[in-house]
Order: sequence, then structure tokens, then C-alpha cells
Amino acid sequence: MANYRKLSRETRIRRSILAGLTKTVLENGYVVTTEARAKEVRKFVDKMITYGKRGTLVSRRLALAFVNNDNNVVSKVFNELAPKYKDRNGGYTRIIKIAERHGDDALEVRLELV
Repeated sequence: MANYRKLSRETRIRRSILAGLTKTVLENGYVVTTEARAKEVRKFVDKMITYGKRGTLVSRRLALAFVNNDNNVVSKVFNELAPKYKDRNGGYTRIIKIAERHGDDALEVRLELV
């Protein structure tokens, strides 16, 4: 059994969606999306901040590979976010439920950095 959500998408499309949402959270500090997507993106945001806390060249390259070589996001993670969370052992994000979306009644949430 898979331990991730497929989000009713093909692998390449799902990976692109998750990478885009992860970049948005790291750039802006939050994103508004559905609950299922937010729960899945939370894992990747935590992983990116952990890479930043390690600070090695390998970690930087892994982070760059995930966010499609966006140097601005990776440098923000390594230079701003990692020092901010250096004493925290995980749990860098929180999910706040907003409302149900009109049209398909999907629960919308705000995923933000703590």
C-alpha cells in the first residue's frame, strides 16, 4: 500500500503540482488549497527545511532538483528559513481550515509556516 496521496493525477502531473505548491509556501509563507493537497505538501515543505538545516552541497542539490532549479527559493530556505528553525525538530507548518469551496464542496485550508 502506498503511503502517499495520488490526488487523482498521473505521477508527473502530481509531482509538478506538489513542487509548485511547495515553492509557493516557501516563497510566501502560506498557500490556500484543498486539505488533501495541503497534507501532502506539508511533507515536502518539512523536507526542504530539513535540507536547509543540513546545509551541505548534497542537500542544496536535492532541494534544487525538487523545486525545478529555482535558486531564489532554495537560497531563501538555506539562508532565512533554516536558521529560523534551527532549534525546532520538525513541524514547521500548520494547517488552518477555512471553508468549503463552492462548486465541489472541497474543504479549503491555509497551509502556512509556523
